[in-house]
Amino acid sequence: MDAETETLALAIGRRVRDERQAREWTLDRLAAEAGVSRRMIVNVEQGAVNPSVGTLLRLSDALGIGLPALVEPRAAASDLVKVTRHGAGAALWSGERGGRGVLVAGTETPDVVELWDWTLEPGERHASEAHSTGTRELLQVLDGELVIEVGDATHALAVGDALTFPGDVDHAYANPADRPARFSLAVFEPGVGTTHREAGS
Repeated sequence: MDAETETLALAIGRRVRDERQAREWTLDRLAAEAGVSRRMIVNVEQGAVNPSVGTLLRLSDALGIGLPALVEPRAAASDLVKVTRHGAGAALWSGERGGRGVLVAGTETPDVVELWDWTLEPGERHASEAHSTGTRELLQVLDGELVIEVGDATHALAVGDALTFPGDVDHAYANPADRPARFSLAVFEPGVGTTHREAGS
């Protein structure tokens, strides 16, 4: 891991551990709730791994806090406005050819909205498993070309094109062209944490 990734991994690890301990959950309990291995939880909490976006989503959903809460500094209750300066977002995905998925802003629970800045290099593809029920995604192509796979359907997009689709089915973003593609992505995940709160966990 480079220094930036290591710093982010350590911050995520501290937040996961703090949230787990605040609930008085064991490592095994969080592993079961999130559907990931106990070893992965240990590695995440120690900052020893750069977890995938899918793993981070499983952990944040299990903890009922939403993905932005895992990667952004905690805001004071009085902070109504939060500025993320250019280059200061959390790079949560890196492609083999240099593409990046950067979470640049997000809201708090229960209705979480994430704003992402994505770049896919030629030939890169990012696959995402289905998110929680009711999740919606909106994206707009800022440069290049994209192919978006939603379930069994495929949608080819060019610069300026936008797409709204359910994020609670398997989906993927791909760059079929010979130049980089960049797109802005908003993810709306309603009711984060309400299931756990209602269950008294």
